Amino acid sequence: MNTEKEKMIAGEYYLAGDPVLVKERRKAKNLLHRLNVTEYRLTKKAKEILTELIPNTGKSFYIEPPFHCDYGYNIFCGDNVYFNVNCVVLDCAPVNIGSNVFFAPNVQIYTATHPLDAELRKTLENALPISIGDDCWIGGNSVICPGVTIGKGCVIGAGSVVTKDIPDNSLAVGNPAKVIRKLNQEPQ
Repeated sequence: MNTEKEKMIAGEYYLAGDPVLVKERRKAKNLLHRLNVTEYRLTKKAKEILTELIPNTGKSFYIEPPFHCDYGYNIFCGDNVYFNVNCVVLDCAPVNIGSNVFFAPNVQIYTATHPLDAELRKTLENALPISIGDDCWIGGNSVICPGVTIGKGCVIGAGSVVTKDIPDNSLAVGNPAKVIRKLNQEPQ
């Protein structure tokens, strides 16, 4: 039988109140408190905190505090990834971010979701992975919903809500976000 953590990462229904998950979220919150309150600037100590909080990153990983996440260990980044101020990553499922990806202020990435059935929702939740390809720019106040894949070379316009997959080299904007043109083509 799978643990609640294994179920969570696999996208199955799980109990968020499981003692192991509660302990891991508490550890992340303690590290985030140190990053967001005690250090606040990207000092040597802040880099050590980030390495412990988000161990699966490439070179040149930078977060401008404040930053928030659930666990940290489910965030996987390539090289040269930048989070501007006030970003939120609910990483109950894996969040895979390519290289050369930049997040403007207030970007929110949500893997967490809940059953539509009210009775199930009282006790269970689940999460769906999110993937963002290389060379993307995610505009300010954008929301990326559970289970979404954003292809490589994409730009997501400010304030967009990404509810469906976005193909490579696309400019997507709006709520819900829609592709308005390919980026390797001239505007019409």
